[in-house]
Amino acid sequence: MENRLVGIKSREIYECPGAVTLLTAHKEIEDLTLVREVAHFKPIIENELSNLIYNALWFSPATQALIAYIKETQKVVNGTAKVKLYKGSAQVVARKSPNSLYDENLATYTSADTFDQDAAVGFIKLWGLPTKVYSEVQKSAK
Repeated sequence: MENRLVGIKSREIYECPGAVTLLTAHKEIEDLTLVREVAHFKPIIENELSNLIYNALWFSPATQALIAYIKETQKVVNGTAKVKLYKGSAQVVARKSPNSLYDENLATYTSADTFDQDAAVGFIKLWGLPTKVYSEVQKSAK
């Protein structure tokens, strides 16, 4: 069910399997190459940009600003994705990029791990500090 700009509800079906396949593969490459904050924020920008364009606001300054954001994020997004097509679905089964931020030596949690696990203790204490303070304030307020 679609909510049109003028308030009319309509039933629409949009089929674009080629575009969906490309977007699926592209998202996997983005997951390898974008830092966490950008990867989290980008879908929000994409959604707002889609709404502006759908509502015929292509030449709006807001549209141009969001396009600039998307262009900036894509400067590091490159690589290849192997996609398995089966019964109407597209699944990425392999991906690689020269700009990949994935480092197996940091993510293995084995004795070969290069990440200093002792560093995590300080981070956990700092990250949890605001919640701990909030909890203590709430206890003393009761």
